[in-house]
Amino acid sequence: MVKLSNLIAPSFYEVHQALKQQKYTHYWLNGGRGSTKSSFVSIEIILGIMSDPKANCVAMRKVGVNLKDSVFEQLQWAISVLGVERYWNTKHSPLELTYTPTGGKILFRGADNPKKIKSTKFRQGYCKYIWYEEVDEFAGMEEIRTINQSLLRGGESFCVFYSYNPPKSQRNWVNKEILEKQNDKLVHHSTYLQVPKHWLGEQFFIEAEHLKSVNEDAYKHEYLGEVTGTGGEVFRNLTIRVISDEEIKSFDKIARGLDWGYATDPFHYTVNHYDKTRRRLYIFYEIQLVNLSNRKAAEMIKQENKSNTLIVCDSAEPKSIAEVSEYGLRVIGARKGPDSVEYGIKWLQDLEEIVIDPIRCPNTAKEFQGYELEKDNNGGFKAKFPDKNNHSIDAVRYSRESDMRNVRVR
Repeated sequence: MVKLSNLIAPSFYEVHQALKQQKYTHYWLNGGRGSTKSSFVSIEIILGIMSDPKANCVAMRKVGVNLKDSVFEQLQWAISVLGVERYWNTKHSPLELTYTPTGGKILFRGADNPKKIKSTKFRQGYCKYIWYEEVDEFAGMEEIRTINQSLLRGGESFCVFYSYNPPKSQRNWVNKEILEKQNDKLVHHSTYLQVPKHWLGEQFFIEAEHLKSVNEDAYKHEYLGEVTGTGGEVFRNLTIRVISDEEIKSFDKIARGLDWGYATDPFHYTVNHYDKTRRRLYIFYEIQLVNLSNRKAAEMIKQENKSNTLIVCDSAEPKSIAEVSEYGLRVIGARKGPDSVEYGIKWLQDLEEIVIDPIRCPNTAKEFQGYELEKDNNGGFKAKFPDKNNHSIDAVRYSRESDMRNVRVR
């Protein structure tokens, strides 16, 4: 068998080690054109079935007709480059690959036939591997969970691969899903720039550089796998990164804001710092929960706001403001006023940079990144900012109301 380093790009070495150590169950592998993510997955599945006599796999596409020319061909390629064709039996109707020494199988299913997925059975062993190729084509996590619940049964360890090119819009369910933190989930990004040049050939790089010179946004999306947006994203000044404890210790212009919620709309509390000189906003703490009573909210806020500094709240609920005031919080209602929503959002848009810590503030990062103008009937965008999925944005606006006064928004 050939050396694995000759088949797996360096960008996937850490993922390979994680698989060997069984560190995670779910592997979300995204990247641009030529990143070799599908090649990596196919090699890992073939090697995994060959090393585990109980292992089987279901390889999937959203539409079954696409299976033969994608995952089926890709897995056959892996068998070929690994030099193990003599150990594998190929069946075309229905599509099936069998590792003859153990009887381990790779079955191919389309999610357009959910009954067939639910009835999937293996003569021996269990479904250790699932591969969702082009997972962004699937309807969403509810569909994925339903399939996983049907297949991930009766085994000791499982490995689910989700491979895809990130959709343009941050609002797409896949781009939102990878922001959700989960202990048994690894998110990995790769590009063609991390692949040995001779693997892809000179022409591939020529095409990439040409697109970069004539349409950089298209290049970033197609070749670098970046979420470049649909043109309707509201905040184009976002930086999503970890904000260190050392940075937070230096913050001296901290403000706090609160957007009420209870049932379907969540309660959201924000803490942020504004560097007026550099016009940068740093958002580094949040509480976002549904079904949170005002009493419990006050208790949680007191744990963070030990100095009991002022909190600017949504003034639409004076009873809630009065109640949390009785619990000892210093709170006032936001002034709001005509066009305050539009003015506040434009003030945020006009900042040089909005830095959001995705670990400390995952909901804030998700809402700011996913906040986009809605499409009109003509294919353009509506002028009005949407009033949904904006709880953190509202809380931040309230917290910085005093900074917005007497400031001309460009």
